[in-house]
Amino acid sequence: MQSQWMKRSLGVSGLLATLLVVAGCSMAPTYEVPSVPGKGTPTAFKEAVLPANEAGTWKTAEPSEAMARGEWWKVFGDATLDKLEDDALSANQNLKAAAARVQEARGVQRQARAALFPTLDAGFGPSRQKISPASQLLPDGTNIAPYTLWRAQASVGYEVDLFGRVSDNVAAARADAEQSEALYRSVQLALQADVAQNYFNLRELDAEQALYTQTVILREQALKLVQRRFTEGDIGELDVARAKAELATAQSDALAVARLRAASEHSLAILLGKTPAEFTFAPSPLEPVTVRIPAGLPSALLERRPDIAAAERAMAAANSRIGVAKAAFFPSLSLTGSGGFEAATLGDLFNWSSRTFLLGPVVGGLLSIPIFDGGALSGNLSRARAQYEEDVAKYRQQVLVAFQEVEDNLSNLRLLAQQTRAQDDAVKASSRAAQLSRTQYQEGSIAYLDVIDAERTVLQTRRSAVQLAGAQAVSTVNLIRALGGGWGDLPKSTKSPDTPDTPGTSDTPANGSGAAPVTPTASAPGSTGPLGSIDPLGPSRASVAAR
Repeated sequence: MQSQWMKRSLGVSGLLATLLVVAGCSMAPTYEVPSVPGKGTPTAFKEAVLPANEAGTWKTAEPSEAMARGEWWKVFGDATLDKLEDDALSANQNLKAAAARVQEARGVQRQARAALFPTLDAGFGPSRQKISPASQLLPDGTNIAPYTLWRAQASVGYEVDLFGRVSDNVAAARADAEQSEALYRSVQLALQADVAQNYFNLRELDAEQALYTQTVILREQALKLVQRRFTEGDIGELDVARAKAELATAQSDALAVARLRAASEHSLAILLGKTPAEFTFAPSPLEPVTVRIPAGLPSALLERRPDIAAAERAMAAANSRIGVAKAAFFPSLSLTGSGGFEAATLGDLFNWSSRTFLLGPVVGGLLSIPIFDGGALSGNLSRARAQYEEDVAKYRQQVLVAFQEVEDNLSNLRLLAQQTRAQDDAVKASSRAAQLSRTQYQEGSIAYLDVIDAERTVLQTRRSAVQLAGAQAVSTVNLIRALGGGWGDLPKSTKSPDTPDTPGTSDTPANGSGAAPVTPTASAPGSTGPLGSIDPLGPSRASVAAR
């Protein structure tokens, strides 16, 4: 008898030991961040060709996507832009929606994590019951009186984390929450960049409008001159008609620019969370912005881009769900129990003799294992693996797109600088040609058609110069966005002899040439948003690479 009891005890102990061992196991594959397609992460950007003396001083590559990007737009030194950015961060509805999605993901994470702990419930109340005679093996027609039972009970339930079924689900929910946080930062960065782009576009249109206003004034003066010469009999009516046509064309083009400006102003109002009727932007022609932006290390780009971080977290969640799908093939263990008091009358309910308890599920055993399901579990595992492969492809594609965006904007800024210098020469030459043509026309040595052609060229070259200045400003913003946001001290551009102060900008977290670390500016620790006053998403996490 004692030998049988010992064997039974050893069997139970062995089963419990086995369950404790597998309780700490996870069926999820070992997670590793996939490599960049092709030959891997490049050592330098193709279009980053700044000389060493223009590289500036930059912070070494240590911030991750979870760290605050800072108020990078302040490098432009524009108080109006600063206020617009603050207004957008506090009132933009898309950003608020992204913040709500973060809270939703965090709620799902807390819900999943609750499965790691037991559940405890309590109940109190009466139940009235009438038992059938047949269930008690009594003759047909026997009358059994109904009776009332009062119950006051508490129940507890707990699912043992066998084969990582629960912990992998928690890990997937945590990765989903981190993905939502990264997407929030992506929306926030996109909003900041969109506000800056719309602002510079609006000011570019203001500069074009000022140019057309000046052109209309000059052509009105030219028309008066032509009409006077026609009255004096020096020229024919053809020149008068041409002068009127040029004036009307300039007025029409000015109205076209005004139409574009109105639409741009309306777009900026929506970004600020306002109706167009609430927002009015005073005309402020754009001034040229000289910038020098070293791109840093491509490896730092993978750490700082919030969209890349979101894609990486999606992979991590899919990897954990493979473990959940695998664990479904193995046994599950649920522990349940209840206890309390049960009596026929309320007065006897809490007597010691009224106590009752139940251990284990009402139906079936404590340990369950699937035997046949028609291939449902296999299909679920195949779906989980396919989802992971899809997320891997999306991650690699996002990395490639990020490199492309950086290279595109680096080449844009490099070529725009050369194009701007050439355009400045064109403006000077065309202005001189127009001046000479007007002088020669007044002297009667050339036809008015030559004057018209020269003035058209001046207008075209000046408008192109204004548009190039706007393109430079927008490309600067786009490069900051492509690099994941600004960070650290930013060098200022030098003041040219014929332009006002134009602060330079940079946003890279890394110095490809190994410059010493710098201390971030006072305005760089963080930015406000719907989720918090400093860091809207809570404390910083480790970098993606460290995961």
